[in-house]
Amino acid sequence: MKLDVNPTRMELLRLKRRLVLAKKGHKLLKDKQDELVRNFLSIIEDTKKIRLEIDREIQSVFQSYSVAEGVVGGEVIENLLAIPGAQTRLKSETRKIMNLKVPKFTVEVTGNPFNYGTSTSTVLVDNFVKRFGNLLNSLLKLAELEKTSILLAEEIEKTRRRVNALEYILIPNITETIKYITMKLSEMERSNLTRIMKVKDIIQQKREESRR
Repeated sequence: MKLDVNPTRMELLRLKRRLVLAKKGHKLLKDKQDELVRNFLSIIEDTKKIRLEIDREIQSVFQSYSVAEGVVGGEVIENLLAIPGAQTRLKSETRKIMNLKVPKFTVEVTGNPFNYGTSTSTVLVDNFVKRFGNLLNSLLKLAELEKTSILLAEEIEKTRRRVNALEYILIPNITETIKYITMKLSEMERSNLTRIMKVKDIIQQKREESRR
């Protein structure tokens, strides 16, 4: 489908420049799309791995708690952990992937999570608390990866639509319009040449008549 423009040489020159820019833009967007897809697939692979790790960590946390509960007792553990000795704060930042801002989560722990004393506690409780802290870090990492994959998928879709718009709509339309203008200009040149030749013939004929 050609664009609605006047078939002039200025318009032809403008469209040729626009076509060059459109092709450059298409290449840049295509490269961006490929890089986004590469990052997306890498993050999906990392997400699968960390999910498996979290499954193992959850089982480990429950096992360590069950062992501690069996030795120390559930009520004792609840009393030990009733007043937390550490404060946990979630810190949310951003990083960039191909100019796309994605989240980065970190946990800041202040205080001592093991300050519940040693008189009634055992290494079993310490082990449980440590494993639970590791699980929290892994869960935050999973949340970070999943949010990043969602943002990447949305950006890939936006970029794909732009690539398709350039590849299947704008570039073909400009190309068709350039061909149309080129054809119209050629027709106009042939028509002008024909008129010039006719005028020349008329002038020549009048000169010959005047000489008689």
